[in-house]
Amino acid sequence: MTGAGALWSMSDNELSGELLQVWAAEQAIVARRLGLVREIDGRGLAGREGATSAAVWLRDRLRVTIHSARQMLSLAAVLDGPCEATGAALADGVVNVQQARVIADAVNDLGEHGPAVQAKAEQVLLHPDCVVLEPVSLKVAADHVLEHVAPELAEEKQRRDLEAAERRAARDRAFTMSPDGTGRVRLSGWLGHEAAAIINAAIDPLCAPAGKHDDRTATQRRADALTEACRLTLAAGELPENGGDRPQLVLTMRHDDLLARIGHGMLDTGQPLTPDTVRRIACQANIIPAVLNTTGQVLDLGRQRRLFTGPIRRALILRDGGCAFPGCDRPPRWCDGHHILSWLLGGATRLDNAVLLCGHHHRLIHHSEWEVRIGPDGLPEFLPPSYMDPLRRPLRHHRHRRP
Repeated sequence: MTGAGALWSMSDNELSGELLQVWAAEQAIVARRLGLVREIDGRGLAGREGATSAAVWLRDRLRVTIHSARQMLSLAAVLDGPCEATGAALADGVVNVQQARVIADAVNDLGEHGPAVQAKAEQVLLHPDCVVLEPVSLKVAADHVLEHVAPELAEEKQRRDLEAAERRAARDRAFTMSPDGTGRVRLSGWLGHEAAAIINAAIDPLCAPAGKHDDRTATQRRADALTEACRLTLAAGELPENGGDRPQLVLTMRHDDLLARIGHGMLDTGQPLTPDTVRRIACQANIIPAVLNTTGQVLDLGRQRRLFTGPIRRALILRDGGCAFPGCDRPPRWCDGHHILSWLLGGATRLDNAVLLCGHHHRLIHHSEWEVRIGPDGLPEFLPPSYMDPLRRPLRHHRHRRP
């Protein structure tokens, strides 16, 4: 081999050729090391020197992690047992240690089917068509090797594996909501494939961008979609009763703070909300706003119903046809009736004070410079923020554009 100082003078072919030689030599050294590890483990050398286990002895002698030491021991044992041919291939540089570990794991997992099946599987995975695969692709082939060497056993193994996976998913299913004290709530948990597919089917239609003004990330849209799906379920009024009442939210805020947009509201969970958020969610179904005076007495316990129901909601749907924000394609059933002048501030529940908005654009109207109003012709129009248009010229959905 060429000295390191002369590498710059080597040709491309010489560089690649020597790299392959060095790599093959390194695999041969690894094979020798694994053989030594196996012999040391078999002799009980670690125990005689006072170590609690062979893995601890290797960790201390080779200064590696305990995980690496255990991997060495397990691979050495398999290469000395059902995968002797793989050990020989490693020593000859035909496979590298990562490939050898994939083959060893696959063959070892077939132990219940007997040595004959293991030998056939190893032979297949050491075929020239397989040893040229990098470890990830080789793992894919290894996962299906039983189908080639014993198809009748593979079908039964697949059935058992699926049953075990379903039992594990049912056992480990969990869902937690953990406030972090900064206004965020972390969702975490585990679902089985069936439950995950149901949730994905429910939120997927709500995950698409809501028009060209929707600048949310994909993950933000999925978070909003999950909230929207639950809101639609809550609004449908078909959930079982909870403590004698239909599922609902109660939010509380002092009247003076609400008018001045100061202070904060409070959900019945104890979490605080800004006045603007209180105004927005007061538009939604099954939300009960409780407005208090300065002494804490209830001035107005809001109506426990959808504010836009019956004929007025049908008229709103006929007029707007869905979310009225320019470019949005959300259908009426995904939309709230929004009071242009908040009903908490005396806004009437009338068609000329209402507009249909999807969840995303409802939040946008309440928490940004966008404004909505009813034009002279009785149709909604939206005023963009000044940074988008200094003149704030009104925009309309294509359904509402004048001929």
